[in-house]
Amino acid sequence: MVMSLKDEQHDQSVIDGRARSVAHLFVDRVAKSPDEKAFGHPVGEEWHWLTWAQVDERVRRIAAGLVSLGLQPQDRAAIAASTRLEWALTDLGVMLAAGATTTIYPTSTAEDVMHIVSDSGSRVVFAEGDAQLESLRAGRDQAPDVIKVVTFDGEADGDWVITLADLEELGATLLTEQPEVLEERIEGIQADDLSTLIYTSGTTGRPKGVRLAHAAWTYEAAAVDSAHLLDRDDLQFLWLPLAHVFGKVLLTLPLQIGFPTAIDGRVDKIIDNLPVIKPTWMGAAPRIFEKVYGRITTMMADEGGVKAKMFDWASGVATEASTVRDDGKKPGGLLGIKYSVADKLVLGKIRDRFGGRVRFFISGSAALNPDVARWFDAMGLPIMEGYGMTETSAASFVNRPYPGANKIGTVGWPLPGTEVKIAEDGEILIKGPGVMQGYRGLDDATAETLKDGWLHTGDIGEQLPTGHLKITDRKKDLFKTSNGKYVAPSVIESLFKGICPYASQLVIEGDGRKFVSALVTLDEESIKEWGEHHDLKGADYQTIVSSDACREMVQGHIDELNSKLNRWEQIKRFIILPRDLTVEDGEITPSLKLKRKVVTGKYQAELDSLYTD
Repeated sequence: MVMSLKDEQHDQSVIDGRARSVAHLFVDRVAKSPDEKAFGHPVGEEWHWLTWAQVDERVRRIAAGLVSLGLQPQDRAAIAASTRLEWALTDLGVMLAAGATTTIYPTSTAEDVMHIVSDSGSRVVFAEGDAQLESLRAGRDQAPDVIKVVTFDGEADGDWVITLADLEELGATLLTEQPEVLEERIEGIQADDLSTLIYTSGTTGRPKGVRLAHAAWTYEAAAVDSAHLLDRDDLQFLWLPLAHVFGKVLLTLPLQIGFPTAIDGRVDKIIDNLPVIKPTWMGAAPRIFEKVYGRITTMMADEGGVKAKMFDWASGVATEASTVRDDGKKPGGLLGIKYSVADKLVLGKIRDRFGGRVRFFISGSAALNPDVARWFDAMGLPIMEGYGMTETSAASFVNRPYPGANKIGTVGWPLPGTEVKIAEDGEILIKGPGVMQGYRGLDDATAETLKDGWLHTGDIGEQLPTGHLKITDRKKDLFKTSNGKYVAPSVIESLFKGICPYASQLVIEGDGRKFVSALVTLDEESIKEWGEHHDLKGADYQTIVSSDACREMVQGHIDELNSKLNRWEQIKRFIILPRDLTVEDGEITPSLKLKRKVVTGKYQAELDSLYTD
């Protein structure tokens, strides 16, 4: 029997009785499980773990250090760093000092860094290393509110820039002199006080500061807890950017539920870390799942022979079993026997690559290709796709890991306490405790987004009879061809990434045109491996992608994509770009979202050339 939203049981008392603030949530967690593992982090080749009591000791020194610097309640403290233990500790320190964290991606341009620091009115900035310090020093005149910069790894000057150890020493001194200083700060925090200022990644225009209260985060944590998705026996591997709302909510959940979290933001170490950490769950963006899927499937195809045939057979059996599980059933009979064999010979070995204990993944921040999701589910590694925005404190919807409740191709059910309705034009509207207070200093933009108590998401979708939400596209990205037919580009782009294992980006164009065209980029690592088997060994990216063989390969995948599309959606012509899109060139955001207008504008002449005859 397939579960529906009305069948789900959750504990409303968990939401009603949630903590007043993130600071209170942390203090409660330390009191409940002081000697249990909290955060693990790599030190050289080894993993070191801190208990909640040990985390508390450091966090209190950081918080008291901020108070000694003059940070006042709801003053902003910015963190410009990659995902690492110190990010978590300083964020919690800001919470206990009753301040508000401003998040900055370590890959942000110097211009964006100074805009965020200045616009937020941040008083203190935590800077990871010398690269971030260079931006701050160069733009110091643009941020007169900054009284101190605290660096994790960079070179301090003992004046404007101090080390994290220096800050903790200041905090230790203050705690000796005023032992109750932090209790007084925590007691004064109210649920509606500003907790976090997260700047949208800015696919169009300047990033906007989204004001999120303590109540938004404590709601998110309590809502997930009440839905019984996770428990204290789980182990999280957290590598997502903590500057992103998705990463930030994953840092809040352990405070509520109490499970340990291994933190390491080095993307190139994800595969190496998995069998060492052996997590039970992990959050990730779709691009990671696409890369893993492409890597494994192409590697097996390149093996050829018996191994490739065995992999293809096992994948087919597993996919059939996966569709049976959609109905809340277990594969039985002959299929059950074949599945047991496939699991022993192939599927179990793939799960071992992920540590062998993963119960599920959670995917967010962009659309997940259904074919990729189906493959992972078939391997016994189900992905719970979710949906939310910076403006909703991350998750508003998520699929559930119950029999028949994970509906591939949807973003799941709303979190308990979140309301949804679909406007007449198909736009998704959301109401609930996780919704933002507004944009900092942008009253008109706030009024445009928050109307009559409902957040207008800008996304188009529908809610299925089972309660699952299905996203169609961004409202602003929909376009109409000259023949009057609407096209949803992101759906097509996501679909292609599940078809072509070498794809990095597909950018659909066709607004007002007589047919649809596309810009294609390929994953550099994958396409170089492809070149090894196609007489292009040692060739660089540009040489490979400009070859006739590569174009023929991409054309084959485009043809397969077109076979799944309506006639007016089909890609008639395409260009393979000589390089991939990058954050540095302003073509994708630090959270890996496509800046569509930037890309199509930059390659306007090339696109126009596709329509000259």
